[in-house]
Amino acid sequence: MSNNNNNNNNNNDGGTSTTSTTTNTTRSNSAPLPGRRNILITSALPYVNNVPHLGNIIGCVLSADVFSRYVKMRGHNAIYICGTDEYGTATETKALQDKCTPQQLCDKYFPIHAKIYDWFDIDFDKFGRTSTDAQTEVTQDIFKKLYENGYITEEEMDQLYCPSCCLFLADRFVEGTCPHCAYDDARGDQCDSCQKLLNPTELKKPRCKVDRTTPILKSTKHLFLDLPSLFVPLSSWYEGAAEKGEWSSNAVQITKTWIKPEGLKKRCITRDLKWGTPVPLPGYEDKVFYVWFDACIGYISITATYTTEWKKWWMSPNDVELFQFMGKDNVPFHTVIFPATLLGTSEPYTMLHHVSTTEFLNYEDGKFSKSRGTGVFGDAAISSGIPSEIWRYYLLANRPEQADSTFSWDDFMAKSNSELKDNLGNFVNRGLKFVSQFFANTIPEYELNEEDKEFIKQINEQITKYNHALEKVRLKDGLKEVMFISALGNKYIQDNKPWQLIKENNEIRCASVVFVSVNLVKCLAALMEPFLPSLSKKILAQLQSPHDHISDTFEFKMKPGHVVGTIEPLINPLSKASIDEFKVRFGGSPSSTTSSISSCSISSNNNNNSASASGSASGTPFPAEIRVGKIIEVENHQAADHLYVLKIDLGSDRGVRQIVSGLRGAYRDKALLEGKKLIVLCNLKESKFKGVISQGMVLTAEAEGQIQILTVDEEVTLGSLVLPSGFHLSAKPKYSVDDFKKLNFKVKDGEVVAIDENNKVLAGQSKVRPDGSLL
Repeated sequence: MSNNNNNNNNNNDGGTSTTSTTTNTTRSNSAPLPGRRNILITSALPYVNNVPHLGNIIGCVLSADVFSRYVKMRGHNAIYICGTDEYGTATETKALQDKCTPQQLCDKYFPIHAKIYDWFDIDFDKFGRTSTDAQTEVTQDIFKKLYENGYITEEEMDQLYCPSCCLFLADRFVEGTCPHCAYDDARGDQCDSCQKLLNPTELKKPRCKVDRTTPILKSTKHLFLDLPSLFVPLSSWYEGAAEKGEWSSNAVQITKTWIKPEGLKKRCITRDLKWGTPVPLPGYEDKVFYVWFDACIGYISITATYTTEWKKWWMSPNDVELFQFMGKDNVPFHTVIFPATLLGTSEPYTMLHHVSTTEFLNYEDGKFSKSRGTGVFGDAAISSGIPSEIWRYYLLANRPEQADSTFSWDDFMAKSNSELKDNLGNFVNRGLKFVSQFFANTIPEYELNEEDKEFIKQINEQITKYNHALEKVRLKDGLKEVMFISALGNKYIQDNKPWQLIKENNEIRCASVVFVSVNLVKCLAALMEPFLPSLSKKILAQLQSPHDHISDTFEFKMKPGHVVGTIEPLINPLSKASIDEFKVRFGGSPSSTTSSISSCSISSNNNNNSASASGSASGTPFPAEIRVGKIIEVENHQAADHLYVLKIDLGSDRGVRQIVSGLRGAYRDKALLEGKKLIVLCNLKESKFKGVISQGMVLTAEAEGQIQILTVDEEVTLGSLVLPSGFHLSAKPKYSVDDFKKLNFKVKDGEVVAIDENNKVLAGQSKVRPDGSLL
C-alpha cells in the first residue's frame, strides 16, 4: 500500500461503529451468511466540512437508517455503512479559508457529524472516514486493475493556471460565469444554479478562488477513465439492474441521460491537489485522484475498517444485495461512474441492486444557508429542545420522494400535534391507561368476538401493506400505514368504549377490548421502530416489554398477567409561540441583509438630499438612505438568544440609533463588534423584535462563507452616505426590506453594483469592505 506525503494522515480507522463518538480500532467478523438474505446498505458520504442540514439528513442517512432498521427487524443479515467524505478540493479550499491543514479541518468536523447523526438516532454499523490507509489501498488497487485492463488513458489538456499562486487550479479553485445559465458564481466542477456539471475551462470570466486573479491556460497531463470503452458492459448491467432492483423513477431518468453512446465521455480522474489519494504512477507525484473517482470507493474502504470479512460483502454479487441511498444530485456517480469503475476491474464486485433517491428539501420560501442563518441545521435541531423523534417523523412524512418538498414550521407543528400526538400518542396513552385504570396495571384475560376478529383481519391487511411498502423502499407509504393502523386503534377504542363497559359491569368485554388494544400498542412499537426508534423505546418501557421483530401478522405478544409500567404521555404539544420564535430564529438575520458585497465607495457628504461627488442632486433618485455608523454598545437580546441589541452612532446630525441585529451567531465575542464602523440602512420602517424597537438595518456581506459586517476606513466621517454612481438621495419614508432587495446590490468583477450592472457604487475614494476579524 502506498501512502506518500500528499496524504499526510495517520488515520488508520478514524471512524465510529454504531455512531459511538470514540474511535473504534477493532474490527468485527461480520460476514454474509449462507442461506440468509444478506443486505449491504450505504448512504451518500456527507462532505466533512459542512454541518448537515435537514435536507442532507433526510436525503441519505435518515432514509437509509429506516431501511436498515427494518430489514434487521425482519431477521435479515444486513450492515449499514457510511462516513465522511474528506478528500478533494472542497476540503482543501475550506482549510485554506480556516487557516488550518486539511487533516485538522477533517478532525474538527468529523465528531460534529458523528454527534448530529447519533442524536438523530442514526444506527450505522460503521460510520467511518475516507482519509484512511484503507482508502488508499483499495483505491489504488482498483485503479491499477483499470490501468492494466486498458481503461485508463493519459491525455494532455489545457488547464487553468494561476501565475500568482504558481499552481494549476483544480476545479473548485476556479469560479466564474456558467456558460449554460449565466450564473455568475458557478464553480469549476458544477453550477449550483442549473446543476450542470462543468469543466473549469468552460467558465466565462474565470477567476482564481484564492486571490481572484484571472488564470491563464497552460498544458498539463491527466488520467482519464475511458467510459466510452465501458459502454457495452455498463449498459448491459444497467438494463438488468434497474429493472430487477426496481430503481426509483428519478434515478432511472437521470441515468438514462448518461448511458447512451453519445452521452458517455472520458472522465478525468486526477486533480492538481495535495490532499487526496495519491496516484501510484511515475510522473503523477504532484496529483491525487479526483474525489468523485474515489469517494464511492470509500464505501468499500470503510467496510474494510469495520469487518475483516469485507471482501465477502463487496465481492459476492450472487449472495449480497447492495442498496444505496442519496439525493438526486449524486445519482450519476452511483449509477454510472462507480459501476463502470467496478466493471472495468473485471473483479466480481457486488453491484448496485436498488438505488433510492430523493429530490430536494427546501426551507420555507428558500434554501438552507448556514452563513445566512436560514433553515435548520443538525446542531440547531439538537439545541432546539424538540425531541429527535419529532424531527424524524416530520422529515420522513415529508420525504421528497417524487418531487421537491418544503420544510414549513406551520406544517411541522400540525404534523407533530395533529398526527403524531393526537393519533399515535393518543392511542398508546389510552390503550395503556385503561390497563392501569381498570385492571391494576395487569394485562387481563380475554374472549374475542366476531368484531374483534374482523378488526384483527383489518390490521393484518395493513401490516401486509406496510411490509410491502418498506420492502420496495417506499418509506413514506410505510409510515402512512403505521399511522393508519394507529387511527384504526383509536376508532376501535372509541367504538367499543371500555369506560362505558366497565360502568355497565361488562368486565369480560372491557378486558377483551383492553387486551386487543394493548397488544396493538406492542405491535405499533415494532412497526414504528424503524421510523421513530426513541419513541418505540419509550413505548416498550411503559409496556415493560423487550424489543421485538416485525412480524407478518398481528400477534398477541402481551400475555394475560403481564404487568405494565408507569403510564406517561409520549409526546408534548408544540406551542404556536415557540413555533413563531423558531420562524424568526431560523429565518435569517431579521435586521441585517446579506448581499454579495465585497467593496464599495463612500460619499463623505452628510447632506440628506445630495449624494453625488459634486454635491449636486443630479441623476436618478435613490430611495435607500445608507450611511456610515459606529457601534458604541452591544447587548444580548434578553428574549432571543440569536439577537444583539446594538447602539450605533450616526454622527452629530443624526445621533444614536438602536438596531436589533442577528449578528450574534457570527460574532459570538461582542468585542469584535464594539467600536466598529459599519453601514446602516437608516430609512427602514421602525419595527419590534421580541419587544425591542429596531430603528434600522445593518448591511452585511457573505465573505469566505462567513456573514460579516461591512466596515470602512477609520477616517470616514460618521453619517457619510453610500450611493451608486449616477444617483442622488431621495429617501423613501418607512422603507421595507423587500424594497431594499429590489435594488439588487451585488458584486461584479470585484466591484459593487446596484440596480443593474452599470451602476457602480463609486461616490468617493474610501472603500467599504467585509470585516476580516472572523477569518
